[in-house]
Amino acid sequence: MNLQSSTDYSDWLDGPALIALRSEKRGKLGEADIVANTDKDNQFLLGTRDYDWHSHARGQVFCVESGLVHVRTRHGSWMLLPHRAGWIPPGHLHSVSMSGAMSGWSVLLTAAASADLPAHPCVVGVNELMRALVVRAASWSAVEVLGREQNAVLAVLLDELRQAPHEALHLPMPASPRLRELAAMIMAQPGASLSLPEMASMACMSVRTLSRQFQEETGISIGQWRQQAQLLHALEQLAAGEAVAVVADALGYATPSNFIAMFRRYFGQSPGRYFKQDK
Repeated sequence: MNLQSSTDYSDWLDGPALIALRSEKRGKLGEADIVANTDKDNQFLLGTRDYDWHSHARGQVFCVESGLVHVRTRHGSWMLLPHRAGWIPPGHLHSVSMSGAMSGWSVLLTAAASADLPAHPCVVGVNELMRALVVRAASWSAVEVLGREQNAVLAVLLDELRQAPHEALHLPMPASPRLRELAAMIMAQPGASLSLPEMASMACMSVRTLSRQFQEETGISIGQWRQQAQLLHALEQLAAGEAVAVVADALGYATPSNFIAMFRRYFGQSPGRYFKQDK
């Protein structure tokens, strides 16, 4: 995902170690004026849209401050709600779906600058200090080498990123073709009532083989994986304004309270409180 003007800084290997960019539906991006939803040449169009599979030479930290972002990589799927940031290391292939995005920011880091950040994509929480540092860095030139004070800001930002809590919004994907196909079918119908023997039959495996291989390839049981797939689907629907009762019914829960209890076990709070913190 690119937050940028006509210059593709995400693939620019020269220049400063950090390039910070901010965007709003109407406003400024770095030093270039944009109207993000109407400029057909701009590579980051806010709103609701999809970005097909791509990668960047620089590592990218990005945060949409309103709306929802769904990131897919070869390793799995991530959901970004407001005030969470996605980290994509240099060279990692990914696709992005955005819903209702009105404002956001991105930090582009050289491979050397991001060497101590996680080796795989992840979602982290964003605090006020991190956001303030990005706002400061977004005022810098995107082409000039960083000075001493700017390098100090970069060092603090990298420390904040390293220490930021990882969010449990990840759905790991199995590697083998049969299990990936099964996973895709489950994701396409998150509310379908499928027993373990039925899923094993769909994958042309025994129940025992399915359970063992799925655990080996994803690190979690197929039951846990299916629940996480339902949670990501629920987050997407709830963030779009769907009522809890409607989401619970679509996922096959007998009552909304059963769904709320499951949501609370996973995230530590009810859907209402979880989304209230994003206002």
